[in-house]
Amino acid sequence: MANQFGNGFITSVILITRHFALPPEQAWFGAGDHVEGLVLPEMFKGTEVEEITTLLKKKVIWHQPGTMDKDDARDVILTLNRLVIAIDRELGIADASIGEYK
Repeated sequence: MANQFGNGFITSVILITRHFALPPEQAWFGAGDHVEGLVLPEMFKGTEVEEITTLLKKKVIWHQPGTMDKDDARDVILTLNRLVIAIDRELGIADASIGEYK
């Protein structure tokens, strides 16, 4: 299903990540639009990737703008980090890591 704000799994994760590369007070505007197009591939059903993807969607959609932008944005970034590591592990990279440089 087409979405004017992007559609797919990695595509939507990247688009969400772009929002959270901005300062917290700017990150939230429009981020939820990309969650709408976030599609979990069948290969990740029933895995940690599905669990973290669901958590990411909730964190972005349930955020109340202006209340805790900075803390909530930091939490979304940490969730995105967990998600990409989980994707790599599901793809067979046992030692996947974000690293120390963040």
